[in-house]
Amino acid sequence: MRAMIVTARADTGRPDLGKFLATGGVSQLEGAAGGGLTPWALIGGYGTRDSWGANAHYTWVRTQDYALGSGGVAVGLADRLELSLAEQTFTGSLAPLDRLRLRQDILGLKLRVAGDAVYGQDSLMPQLAIGVLYKRDKGVGGLGALGVTDVRQLGARDDHGYDYYVAATKLLLEHSLLLNGTVRATRANQMGLLGFGGDRGDSMRLMPELSLAWLADRKLVLGVEYRRKPHNLGVDNEKAYYDAFVAWFPTKQVSVTAAYAVLGDITVFNPVRQRGPYLSLQAGF
Repeated sequence: MRAMIVTARADTGRPDLGKFLATGGVSQLEGAAGGGLTPWALIGGYGTRDSWGANAHYTWVRTQDYALGSGGVAVGLADRLELSLAEQTFTGSLAPLDRLRLRQDILGLKLRVAGDAVYGQDSLMPQLAIGVLYKRDKGVGGLGALGVTDVRQLGARDDHGYDYYVAATKLLLEHSLLLNGTVRATRANQMGLLGFGGDRGDSMRLMPELSLAWLADRKLVLGVEYRRKPHNLGVDNEKAYYDAFVAWFPTKQVSVTAAYAVLGDITVFNPVRQRGPYLSLQAGF
C-alpha cells in the first residue's frame, strides 16, 4: 500500500499531456505561447488544470540584410500561469552594419484570467489573459569603431523596459478557426533590441496585434499575423510586422512553424523593407 501511495504521488508530479493537440500554441519571438509575432491568451505546454507542462524553442528569421535568433523556455502551471525566458540575438550582414550584434534577455509572465478557448464553445466569451514582459539589452556589438556600445547612444532613453498586454483568444472548433486580438502597452524599439523610448517619443503607447488561424486538420494550422509597433527613434524607420505561417504538430512533443515574415525598415541608413523566411522548432510536453 505504501508503495502505491508513493507511486501515485510521483504520477501527480508528472505532466499529464491532457490538453488537445496544438492548444498550447507555438513559441512567440519573445518566448510566450501564441503565434510567431504575438502572444495569445493560451497557456504554453500540454498540462491541464491539474498538471503542468513546459517547452523549449529556437526561432530563426533571415531577411535580406539581417538575421534574428530567439531561443528560450516556457513553463505552464495548471493551465493558468505561464513563465517564460528568452534570449534574442540580432545581427547584420550588409556594410557598414555587417558586424552589428544586438542581444536582449526577456522574462515573461502570463495569467489566464477568464474564459476557456477549448471548452467555452457554447459561449461568445473568449479566453482572456494578461501578461508582462521584462526586457534588458546586453549592449551593442560590432560598432566599437564608431564609439557605439550602448543602445542609448543610438537615441534610446533606456536599455531596459516592460511590455504589458491583454490577449483575447477565441477558438471556433465548428469552423476550425482561431481568432486572437492582443493590445500591448509598450515603449520598445524593434521589440526592445534598440532600447526603449527615444527622441520621437518616450511614453507608453497602445499597439494592436491580430492573428487569424485555420486548422486545416488536427496537426496542421495555417494563419496570418499583424503587429503594430511604435516609432520612437529618428534613426529607425520602424514599421509594423506581419507574416503568413504554417505550423505542423506531428506530436505533442514537437512542433515546427514556417513563415514568410515582413519586418519593415530597420534603419534610415538602409531604407529597405526587410522580409524573408521564418523557421521555429519547439520541443516539450
